[in-house]
Amino acid sequence: MPKIYEYLGIILFFYSNEHEPIHCHGKYGEFESKAEFYITNGEITEVKIKDVCGKKPLTGAKLADFRSFLGGYSDKIVAKWVDFFIYHKDVLFEKVERHL
Repeated sequence: MPKIYEYLGIILFFYSNEHEPIHCHGKYGEFESKAEFYITNGEITEVKIKDVCGKKPLTGAKLADFRSFLGGYSDKIVAKWVDFFIYHKDVLFEKVERHL
């Protein structure tokens, strides 16, 4: 389970047995949601935040923080997904402590 980012206490990560569509998970305490990235002609055209089966979803301010982070880092998250799952490279963990 590679962790890729921490943003204001939210851990963003991939499960090691992921599948398409490209997505990442955001976890804060017992709450977890996932963000799916839809790509057309090499461009991210949409990001959908979805519930994770069996988990309580992010809500309120933490959901807003997750959305905000995705707005600024979607391209980097997708690049890390490709590096990890396609090229089998290690991905670096980064901590972002400022509001976006």
